[in-house]
Amino acid sequence: MQTWFITGASGGLASRITHRLLDRGDRVAATIRKPGVLDDLQAQYGSQLWQANLDLTNSQQIAEVVERAFSELGTIDVFVNNAAYGLYGAVEEASDRQIEHQFMTNVLGSLRVARAVLPFFRKQGGGHMVQISSMAGHYSIPGMGLYCSSKWAVEGAFEALAKEVAPFNIKTTMVEPGGIRTNFITSNAVFGERMDEYRDTEAGQFVSLMKGELPGIDMSMFNQMVVGDPDKMAQHIIRRVDQGEGPIRMALGSDAYEQIRAALLDRLAALEAQKELAYSTDSDDVVKPF
Repeated sequence: MQTWFITGASGGLASRITHRLLDRGDRVAATIRKPGVLDDLQAQYGSQLWQANLDLTNSQQIAEVVERAFSELGTIDVFVNNAAYGLYGAVEEASDRQIEHQFMTNVLGSLRVARAVLPFFRKQGGGHMVQISSMAGHYSIPGMGLYCSSKWAVEGAFEALAKEVAPFNIKTTMVEPGGIRTNFITSNAVFGERMDEYRDTEAGQFVSLMKGELPGIDMSMFNQMVVGDPDKMAQHIIRRVDQGEGPIRMALGSDAYEQIRAALLDRLAALEAQKELAYSTDSDDVVKPF
């Protein structure tokens, strides 16, 4: 039996992970935003499920909840950082407050919980951190730039963090799912204030799609276009943790594979085309390889 600490455990992919873990007999420390949403699971699994309310924008609450979880449960083997949401619209359409809250939740919230967990992992001799990222951590498109940028920030921070904590027997996995058939968009999406100037642009069309405003397309049809199976993804995340080894990044979904691959190839091609330019700006005393 292992003990898992999962943020945002009541929704989306984390909900499926939580159910699978409880079914197989593991303990889950689940943090949620809305009290009562896990009461049915609590009644079914009793002491296997530990609950706490947690707002990722509240740094004091993060420290208190993490400390209480370790104090009451003893050892926590796996930390899953899942809580996040999407902010959609052209960059100019979002308010300062919306942008700040997006980064407070998706980036600073993720880092604060991880930083709160790490001292306990070191003290107990190890652990496994699973950071839920996104395929959007590798590319950015009009209408989704702010959400993508939050995931790019998460990717950069946790790539370094993984190397920093490896000497302490702390493993790190960044999960990069594509679209998942959950309520992530319909229940968690936030939109900027639409501007007429963007309505007929690619950004405006993307927002119209996400809001179900395009003629002939409703959200039920949109969900059928999403390929990711949350149960299969949950199964593979748990399996990766059980195995204990694997690449730091874990792409889930055929769309994630294709989108990430295309983004990496495009960036590599653009970089290769600038090789001569890049080398030409070195100091004159640097020996050139060509």
